[in-house]
Amino acid sequence: MPVFSITGDVDPFLHVSLAKGEKIYCESNAMVMMETNLELKGKMTGGIGAALMRTFANGESFFQQHIEAMRGDGDCLLSPTLPGAMRVLDIGVQQYMISDGAFVAASSGVELKVRTQSLGNALFAQSGGFFITETAGSGQLAVSGFGAMSVLEVTPGKDVVIDNSHVVCWDNRLQYEISMTTGSSGGFLGNLINSQTSGEGMVLKFSGTGKILVCSRNRAAFLAWTQSKPA
Repeated sequence: MPVFSITGDVDPFLHVSLAKGEKIYCESNAMVMMETNLELKGKMTGGIGAALMRTFANGESFFQQHIEAMRGDGDCLLSPTLPGAMRVLDIGVQQYMISDGAFVAASSGVELKVRTQSLGNALFAQSGGFFITETAGSGQLAVSGFGAMSVLEVTPGKDVVIDNSHVVCWDNRLQYEISMTTGSSGGFLGNLINSQTSGEGMVLKFSGTGKILVCSRNRAAFLAWTQSKPA
């Protein structure tokens, strides 16, 4: 199986070692360097329908990069679009739900499936509306977050609330719901006003048992800040 590792402290690379015949796939434009034993092709993973669903669900590129060790063993370096940390997750016993733009790369045994959300979550979600991406199969998966990344452990009786823009991925055993505020009362209009005046957008409420990966930076807020500055 391909070996994933993180190299570098600030804006690290994803280093992947492949034995002859092994394959990985990654987000479009992720490849930085690869040895000549490797071959890169752009493909629609899972066919047109699956590619379209992933594009709607997770903002991924329609075509992904597929790297295969055709002529012998080889290494490659990959990098996410935004600056920040990366984590390598073992997929198999545990599966994950993935937020917008978090996917970097996966071994060929990992599948990214698109499933429907509940109506309430779909109406308030910022990634994919009625659809969300979930892992399946087994292997390794690399995800990235804008800024630093941390792991939060959720246990029964200790629910957590996280700004939607800071969530990278989460254990699929967790229950979650999306709302506009951290409050539990006030009605739709009151929650909408509180969401705007508090400076918070959508939040995700998690319960159950499992882990969540969060990042320190908010892409939407950072983009709005850069656009507000004079040239």
